Amino acid sequence: MKLDDANLIALARGTAVLGAGGGGDSRIGLLAAQQACADHGPVELVDLDDLHDDDLIVCCGLVGAPTVTIEKIVNGAEGERLRECVETHFGRPVGALMPAEIGGLNGLQPISWAAPMGLPVVDADGMGRAFPELTQSTMNIAGISPGPAFLTDERGTALILLADSAEWLERILRCVTVETGGLAATADYILTAAEARTATVRGSVSLAMRLGQTLIDAASDPVAALVESVSGHRLITGKVIDVERRTTGGFVRGHALVEGLQGDAQRVLRLEIQNENLIALEGGEVRASVPDLITVLDSETADAVPTELLRYGQRVTVIGFPCDPIWRTERGLELAGPRAFGYDLEYSPIEELHAPAQV
Repeated sequence: MKLDDANLIALARGTAVLGAGGGGDSRIGLLAAQQACADHGPVELVDLDDLHDDDLIVCCGLVGAPTVTIEKIVNGAEGERLRECVETHFGRPVGALMPAEIGGLNGLQPISWAAPMGLPVVDADGMGRAFPELTQSTMNIAGISPGPAFLTDERGTALILLADSAEWLERILRCVTVETGGLAATADYILTAAEARTATVRGSVSLAMRLGQTLIDAASDPVAALVESVSGHRLITGKVIDVERRTTGGFVRGHALVEGLQGDAQRVLRLEIQNENLIALEGGEVRASVPDLITVLDSETADAVPTELLRYGQRVTVIGFPCDPIWRTERGLELAGPRAFGYDLEYSPIEELHAPAQV
């Protein structure tokens, strides 16, 4: 499959949904990908089975606070710089790029980097959604080393980072990113195609495209069409009545309140945010939580609203839907369950939280 104007719009809408509020604004990634493909031709999307076992795959994207991307964007040369660093270190050519996360802007970023280099993008990613930290990767669950990691910024800075664990690498990368202005481009979890076949979420780029196309094709109620396609649940439909948001430590942190009605009863849903929507609470009860996805949609268009663009007065529908099964394993929950983010909560799958009451 070729990634070009014929499917990039659908891909962008789908990555926004899978971002769970994070990963950066997909519209920025769409514009960059469209320009790169217009200048250099479409990018090939390949299945991991189409690559040789020892082909080198660069897992890449942007790291930092999504609020920063509103005013500070990349210059387009970061991908080539990352490739040069990787090839110099490993002594062999890069075979393909892969999104570190399929959610948001980062689901599209490898396309704009791959186009001028003539490289393919693989139909897989390292999260199946967006998460705020590089520790929260399926490659980490599979035991793939995250290092060496490579970081660059729009000024031409290039760093190679080594650490003895994903946790330390995350801490160091985050500190460096703050000093570069809150946004940088990174490549980590460099792996072969053989390793990627059992260490990634496969088919996630195609999934994002299908979700986006579902929204485009929906004749009357795109929200309902999307909820059905992801086996999701409507958590609330209403108005954003409060947003508290701050950029600190390389993350966006805060909360949002959405007010709505159920019959004659007024309801308020609280969303806890760290780049992504992490927890949905109503009256102190958990309605959805990580690692399942919580996405805020415009109630009319069903366009996903990233956390950095939530505003008072927006009419929205909040939905929740199941994560990739790997995140429901013991190790997955250790890395990305509620307790990983400091919440004293036990994880319950969203389908259980919203199961019909037994009579």
